[in-house]
Order: sequence, then structure tokens, then C-alpha cells
Amino acid sequence: MESETASPVLGGAVAVVTGGGRGVGRVLAEALAGAGAAVGLVARSADQLAESVRLIEADGGVAVATTADLADPDAAETAMRRLRNELGPPDLLVNNAGITGPIGPAWEVPEREWWRAVEVNLRAVTVCSRLVLPDMVARGGGRIVNVTSRAGVYRWPLLSAYSVSKAAVIKYTENLAQETKRHGIGVFSVHPGILPIGFGEQALTAVVQGDGPYGGLREWFRGEFDAGRTAQPHQVAELVVRIAAGGADQLSGRHLSVHDDLDTIIARIEDVRAHDCYLLRVRPLPPE
Repeated sequence: MESETASPVLGGAVAVVTGGGRGVGRVLAEALAGAGAAVGLVARSADQLAESVRLIEADGGVAVATTADLADPDAAETAMRRLRNELGPPDLLVNNAGITGPIGPAWEVPEREWWRAVEVNLRAVTVCSRLVLPDMVARGGGRIVNVTSRAGVYRWPLLSAYSVSKAAVIKYTENLAQETKRHGIGVFSVHPGILPIGFGEQALTAVVQGDGPYGGLREWFRGEFDAGRTAQPHQVAELVVRIAAGGADQLSGRHLSVHDDLDTIIARIEDVRAHDCYLLRVRPLPPE
């Protein structure tokens, strides 16, 4: 048990959370600040960001926020530069900003909306990572957490843009982890689970008519909640704080879920490596 005078686990660290104005982004920002990190927040809504900052500061934390559309490289660079100037170079980047994209058969949804989801969900991750990595490489350490989804390793019919973009982020995580390993940098994909906030809340409370794609999505979410196949915000917050503090560095490049038993996985790290577990990969058929 820690004493009351023990240093916060992330004391002195700087963390940047994209999509930090609401939902899981706000939860993660509050948890990281509560663990001692100074937190920079980026999102598109100034009002939501202001509320996140207010909540963090009310608990004695340090937070700075700036607005940007992170799919725009110039806007992202301006935002990240401002946070760096205010807080210093980040030790941790949480790429959480994302949208669901259009709902419906892939050949029927508007193409512009489909690609917009990919731009936000994938390009924002690559752009923000490129902006923080030079400092991390120069310092010889740092961590990047990419908030993804089970949809990226399985499938999610009628939400193809979301599923495809999340799969791409998971594969980007694997590649980036290998490229930055020699610089002491860890990169992780995290599935936060189905939560009663953010997208989960929106889907459950959506007012839809008929049995179309939107109605089907709402009923699917209701079924998952009724069956108990969900998670709570504090669970994903605890996982990300543990990663931020270095508690999962051996699993850099892996796709982790809020439902995973991290201690068991780490205890079997040699098996994880030998069998390429927790990666997005093709597994051949077993011999007959």
C-alpha cells in the first residue's frame, strides 16, 4: 500500500489525449491527470474541451486544451505545437479521436463520408504520431496508445469505414512499434470495450424508425449490454494508466483489450512472442 506521500505514478510526465473533449477521451484524460501527468487535450469542440479542463483542474490536475481537426495535418501541427510550448514535449500520446462513419451497406453509403471516417480515424493517428515522435526519439523513450476496437480485428457489417480504419490503425501500431523499438518507444493498440459512454451511449439512446441499419445497430448494442459483454470506463482508464507508467512495455506492438488479464499475458510473454499472439495476422490452417 502506497503512503500518502508517495509520488504519483506519472508525476512529471506530459500526456496528450486526442478526442479529449468527451466520452472515453475525457475519462482517459482525467485518469492520466489523476496519476500525476500534465495533460494536453485536442478535439474539435471548444465547449467540450473547456469542460474537460474544468473537471481536471477541479481535482487538482494540470490540463491545457486546444481545438483542431486532426485529419488536417496543418491544423494538427499547430495544435500539437501549442501544447508542446505550454507543457513540454509529451511522454505519452493517446490517439483517441475518432468517428463512426456512415452506417449502411458499403456500396450504398456516401463515398465522401466513408473516406472522411478513414481520414479521421487513421490519418489523425499517423499525423499526431509523426508530430510527437521526433522528441521521443531524441529523448530515447516515450509511449503511444492507439484507441482502436474489436471491429478492427473481427468485423462490423454496416460500419465498414469504421472497421477498416481501425484495422489499419492496429497494423500501423505493429509496424510503428518495430520501427521505434531501438529508440525505447512503446506503441500499443487498445480496445476499450463497449462502454456506457461515447458511441455506446449514442447508439442506445438514438431515436430511429424502422428496421434499417440504424435500428439494427441500436438493437445489437442493447443485446451486448443485456448479455453483460461490456466494460466500465474505470477499467480502460486503469489499463491506459498502467501502459503509460511502463507496466506493459513488453507488449509493445500488441493489440490489447480492456478484458485481457494483463498479468497473465506478461507472465507468458515468451509464448506471446513465439506464437505472434495479440497481433493482426493470418493464421494458416493446421496440418491434416
